[in-house]
Amino acid sequence: MAPQPGHRAVVRVPVATLWTAPEAVRPIDCPALAGSPDVAAWIAGMDRDQLVGDCVLTQLLLGEPVRVTETRPDGWVRVVALGQPAAKLGADGYPGWLRAAHLADADPSSPDPADVAAAGSAPSGTAPAGPVGTGPSGPGPAGSSPSGSGPAGTGPSGAGSAAVDDPLTVDVARTALRAEPDGDAALTGVVLGTRLTPAGPAVDGRRPVRVPGRADPLWATENDLVPLPAERPEAENVLAVAERLRDLVYVWGGMSTDGIDCSGLVHLAWRRYGVTLPRDADDQAAATSRVPLDAERPGDLYFFARPGRHIHHVGIVSAEPRGGRRRMLHACYLTRRVVEEELPADRTATLVGAHRV
Repeated sequence: MAPQPGHRAVVRVPVATLWTAPEAVRPIDCPALAGSPDVAAWIAGMDRDQLVGDCVLTQLLLGEPVRVTETRPDGWVRVVALGQPAAKLGADGYPGWLRAAHLADADPSSPDPADVAAAGSAPSGTAPAGPVGTGPSGPGPAGSSPSGSGPAGTGPSGAGSAAVDDPLTVDVARTALRAEPDGDAALTGVVLGTRLTPAGPAVDGRRPVRVPGRADPLWATENDLVPLPAERPEAENVLAVAERLRDLVYVWGGMSTDGIDCSGLVHLAWRRYGVTLPRDADDQAAATSRVPLDAERPGDLYFFARPGRHIHHVGIVSAEPRGGRRRMLHACYLTRRVVEEELPADRTATLVGAHRV
């Protein structure tokens, strides 16, 4: 039975896409709408212009909680994504439309770690509110420039042994979950930053994890997982995660290692460490603290806006400034890739500040 209005549900597929409206989807979007969506094939099938279609708002990862607000008989549900704050759109989270087949009823007896983070009690908490409030985020609903998909590194960052009950986070570009420790893949395309609840100790290098919509646990490769940190991360560690996504394709509203946008890159990199930032660039500016230009450090954020306009882009500071020259890692709308570069003159002209999470 489809989740009902007023109830909570959780994402049961590796990556679910949140849409502006059911009527906004295009024929090219069919792979992302399937009961078992193939997000990689969807992105690979789009041309340069289709990658930045504004019908996509954001994406949700396996286990992310939503609140259902409306259902339709054609298999669409309107939801609020509770783990992706969007202050200008609503107090609870990001609103939009999902396919009902991508959701499962939430299990009230077994809260998912993503639900804990959405409630503001993740191990590292949410980012503190800052003094900068700047209105709508860029030229589209997902905030400035979407980003891309490509060879997103696969090495675990600080993998270590977790206690049996510690929440876990996927720390590779993508992994597969298996029905048995040595069995075939039952769920593929589970991406970096996905939070998983362990269901017991490891067996021969595999960890059993709970998966929404499935009665029995699936098995993850233990080396692909790390414990959700108990302490706030250093910004340089977050930058290192984002750097693993260099050359990923830019997709408007994307937030996975198949494709990503500028604010999605920032959100996902901090999510890996249990910190919930807002989804859009302007809200990220409002939730972080301004630092004087020339005092920024690697891992801080640069924000951009045209004169008299709202913030439309965000990038991650990748080096200390030298002689007025600045560098950042960002999902670039123009190149349709995640790139690390010195700020060109036209980008510097729209730089409105540096912020710290």
